[in-house]
Amino acid sequence: MNTFAGTGHLVRLALRRERAIAPWWILLIVSMSLVMVAYINRYMATQELKLTYLGIIARTPFLHAIGGGRVEPRLEVLATWRSGGFLYVAGAFAALMSVIRHTRREEDAGRIELVRAAVVSRRAPLTAAVLVAAGISLLAGALTAAALIAIGLPPIGSIAYGAAIALAGWLFGGIAAVAAQLAAGARTATTIALSVLGLAYVMRFSGDVTGQPWLKYLSPIGWSHLVQPYQGERWWLAGVMFVIGAALYALAGRLLDRRDLGAGVLTERPGPATAPRLRGPVSLAWRLHRGLLLKWAVGVGVFAAAAGALSPLTNDLLTRPSVMLDTITTMIGMRSPSLAAYVWYLIMIMAYAVALYPVLMVIRLRTEEVSGRGEAVLATPLTRLRWAGGHLLVTGLGTAALMAVAGLVFGTVFSLLVGDLATDLPRFVAGALTTVPAAWSVGAVCLLAYGLAPRAGVAISWLAWVLTSALGQIITPFYGFFGGFPVEPFHYVANAMTGAPYDARPALALTAVTALLLAGGLLSLRRRDFG
Repeated sequence: MNTFAGTGHLVRLALRRERAIAPWWILLIVSMSLVMVAYINRYMATQELKLTYLGIIARTPFLHAIGGGRVEPRLEVLATWRSGGFLYVAGAFAALMSVIRHTRREEDAGRIELVRAAVVSRRAPLTAAVLVAAGISLLAGALTAAALIAIGLPPIGSIAYGAAIALAGWLFGGIAAVAAQLAAGARTATTIALSVLGLAYVMRFSGDVTGQPWLKYLSPIGWSHLVQPYQGERWWLAGVMFVIGAALYALAGRLLDRRDLGAGVLTERPGPATAPRLRGPVSLAWRLHRGLLLKWAVGVGVFAAAAGALSPLTNDLLTRPSVMLDTITTMIGMRSPSLAAYVWYLIMIMAYAVALYPVLMVIRLRTEEVSGRGEAVLATPLTRLRWAGGHLLVTGLGTAALMAVAGLVFGTVFSLLVGDLATDLPRFVAGALTTVPAAWSVGAVCLLAYGLAPRAGVAISWLAWVLTSALGQIITPFYGFFGGFPVEPFHYVANAMTGAPYDARPALALTAVTALLLAGGLLSLRRRDFG
């Protein structure tokens, strides 16, 4: 049989499945690159403002490391510096998830075995996944370059920037392809690939914070930064990225030939001889979700610590008003610059991010249902409402715990650097917890969608979180609307850091709305067909 027999058919199948996912990633990457150009044009229109901004970055290694690389007071350099740190990671994430989705997940579901019963070679599924992921990365990079050229940025630098985005996806697609052969399941493969991505980002970030460029040269994400668009484009490094990616794909093919279908090169670690007894739906939900909750807690804690570390710089800027300070506070929607406004702004960033956690937990319910595991559990005396209720209880408490971690870490670092531990720490924790009812309400919308329209529930859940964030207080100032829109729940969460008396009525109202949405979702789940 031809080594690549059936690849074309599998490519078309994968593209059909990607049509609901890939366009959104491409749109995000292209639009973000354009938004950053508009952002710099709007808030740093003069050379004086650009130089002032560069002075702030130079005095703060943490801020410098967010974008990474050398910064110059030019529109194209500032725009790509601001967006590149995010877009390289976004392109890499989209590619690695695509590869795992069309290889290891298909294998775990048993569909690869069915496909292989036709005239399809052993390497065809992997080859098709690689071609699709590479095509997505290439299209994202090419459209980004074309969009930047269309608005007047230098063509050579724009092409280099698009190439750096595309090659980040190409490289991490190769890492995901290798991980899919090493692991015996999609979850383990995803963990391996994302761990490499996280480590690569940490190394790149550390290299920029400490001024040690060798750390960036050891980081696959750092290589995209080192291409240096608009700064003497280093094309040889782009060539190195392409060659290493190709070598990873070749290695994945060799590993594929060495393993059995459904197995991995690495042997699975055996579980405990006696599994802990599951005493009910809450115990089952906790066992399923504890790993993800721990990862979220670590991520939230790291961000909160970084936010607290910026407090001395912010305090210093606030004591020396300037045009640049006015510009920054205006573009992020602060009506009056103060330390309390800064603290609340960062707490709200974490709250909008944590609102994604209940969304993912509701999506997990749908995954348990379509995989058949939920049906197996319901074959026991456990009812649908108790099964879903256990997941919801763990989700609700987990959401509150994440915001408590955010407040605790942020408050501790802030208090040690510029505040007072005895008075500030309780205030930070309480302030962070006031956002929890709004995050719960986002999850409740997702549950209602899951109960009423299970097939569209995943898409509706993602849309609910995206709209909440896009219409909220953090994002809307960037396109000229301040204070967010009343249709999203965080609009009704008042700034708890100003010292004003706390008004519990908005929180109670959001909790009541959440309860009604949950009741509607559970009732719909109980009445519809399951599975």
